[in-house]
Amino acid sequence: MVFMEKMPQLTDRPALLRNRKRAVSDALFLHELVADEFKERLIEVNRTFTSVAIVTGFPDFWQNQFPDATVVADDEVIALETETYDLVLHTMALHWANDPVGQLVQCRHALKPDGLFLAACFGGQTLHELRASLAEAEAVVAGGLSPRIAPMGEIRDLGALLQRAGFALPVADGAPYTVNYANLFHLMHDLRKMGETNALAHRPRHFTMRNIITEAASVYAENFSNDDGRIDATFEVITLTGWAPADNQPTPLRPGSATTRLADALGTKEKPLNGKD
Repeated sequence: MVFMEKMPQLTDRPALLRNRKRAVSDALFLHELVADEFKERLIEVNRTFTSVAIVTGFPDFWQNQFPDATVVADDEVIALETETYDLVLHTMALHWANDPVGQLVQCRHALKPDGLFLAACFGGQTLHELRASLAEAEAVVAGGLSPRIAPMGEIRDLGALLQRAGFALPVADGAPYTVNYANLFHLMHDLRKMGETNALAHRPRHFTMRNIITEAASVYAENFSNDDGRIDATFEVITLTGWAPADNQPTPLRPGSATTRLADALGTKEKPLNGKD
């Protein structure tokens, strides 16, 4: 008998779903930015998409953005049929995935050949100010650290996941957004309204001591205040783009198969590495 090792769980899914239920529409401003970015990119693609699917934890918001789309949850097994869609969007959920590669693979299988995949999620620089402030405060007050903010991928790592998932022409890019708040307590209140509070599987299951939060607020204000006396919070949004493989897509040439010298194409004179003519 063969036993399959269970994948370690990063996210407590029931807790994540509870957090998302508390989200309110007026706090989803980052989703609005992503939706606008997606629409601009789709215009640049210059193709008509007739069968669209959206994978998200915020179905009401995204259904309003793309009324004709099929909207499904970012469950471990995504409810999408194979080779059915010419566009799949994975929106602001991948950073909570226990198996991000599995999510991407399922999206690729749901695409028709040469179908487009777009995803947006939080990147590694997201809330770095809050992460540092909580870590310093907890070390001072409690003498240790607890998992409080989910680890988030860097651009290079997420781009590599696209390749692992089998997408053609993979591209990853990111943009930081700086939002300012009166203080740490206002930031934490906004995170709750976003549905983005702590849902880590190994998070502390008790209320954080008030003196830790008070100390964190002091550390945050000391190190990350702006000229207006407010605190800055960074949200890095990483966008992933890939295509379902198809026979008519451009492919890189085999190394050594070029028939034109680069110097000729650039109109320059080629020089040896030793600097001699």
